[in-house]
Amino acid sequence: MDNHAFPFNDSVLTTQLKKVVNWARRTSLWPLPFATACCGIELMATASSRYDLARFGAEAMRFSPRQSDLLIVAGRVTIKMMPVLQHIYQQMTEPKWVISMGACASTGGVFDAYATIQGIDQFMPVDVYVPGCPPRPETLIEGIMAIQRIVDQDGMPPKGKRRPLQIAIEPSYKPSPQPLPTPLTVGGR
Repeated sequence: MDNHAFPFNDSVLTTQLKKVVNWARRTSLWPLPFATACCGIELMATASSRYDLARFGAEAMRFSPRQSDLLIVAGRVTIKMMPVLQHIYQQMTEPKWVISMGACASTGGVFDAYATIQGIDQFMPVDVYVPGCPPRPETLIEGIMAIQRIVDQDGMPPKGKRRPLQIAIEPSYKPSPQPLPTPLTVGGR
């Protein structure tokens, strides 16, 4: 084969456009923190020099939903906060992903009360749950790496696996049975 017929020789790289777009999305996630409690402190520690979230391309925290594609809900969410959180989620650009960080955001945690949402997945689709109370920064980094794997698996537009938002807030709280009154003994029998 004549080198003049094909002048590029070994310098041509071919790939699928979908893979290039997903690589760009995966390595440039822009998280929007929704931190309400102690999980927010661990979220801040994740961006510090010790854990260095910049290695994964997610260090540019955005505080505008229109500039972000990853929502990190860290901490407890109350009934009064949920419409605001849903509005923020709706304003985010597609494709978008959600991490539920900590026991409070995922299941209500130790706050078994009527005002605390018992899991944000009742009101918006959640892609990754990060367990812990509060979870360590390493666990959040593992959650972000899981989001990166999800981004790699999706096509150019994300697959329609998500369920629609439940706009009307309907708490799923069922009161726990109250303990029976026990006699209080002070100072002996």
